Amino acid sequence: MSVAELEAELSEDERAGLELVRRSGGIHQSDFWKELDVSSRKGSRIVEKLAQAELIERHDTVYNGHNTYLLTPAARDLDFSLLMAGDMLSPFIGEEEIDARSDAFSQWIMNLAYEG
Repeated sequence: MSVAELEAELSEDERAGLELVRRSGGIHQSDFWKELDVSSRKGSRIVEKLAQAELIERHDTVYNGHNTYLLTPAARDLDFSLLMAGDMLSPFIGEEEIDARSDAFSQWIMNLAYEG
């Protein structure tokens, strides 16, 4: 089932919880239910549903002296084919600066053009 299909099956509270985790980049479960303005019990059920659907990840942690979970967005499947031209990876991937007039970029563009 795709991420979009999983998200379509979520309740309004579950969607709000998923958006909160994504927007924050990571939030402690003890703050999660407070931010959503739901009971800790309901917050725990929302977290459980999102974790089972693999939309978020839960990591054991200690926060303010208490055991809790850090909730983070799940890594999405990435399509690296969009960075490829034939068997050549885009020259813009990496830490080096690439000149758009360079041979590496020109060659990559040509491979991309001949591919289509």
